Amino acid sequence: MIKRKLCILDDEKICDGCGECERCDIDPNKSCDNCGKCIGIDMDSRAILIDDVIIDTKAR
Repeated sequence: MIKRKLCILDDEKICDGCGECERCDIDPNKSCDNCGKCIGIDMDSRAILIDDVIIDTKAR
């Protein structure tokens, strides 16, 4: 049996690949590029650099 994917914008519709969910909220003529402007995040200035991972061997 083939499991069909539901549309993320309309939960009563089967995904037909229309691409509407990938449209930019600010400029509907372009695809989303995850710039963060629609949610007020400046993606160029926010980052976390992980240079080491410390594992607590004395954890409960």
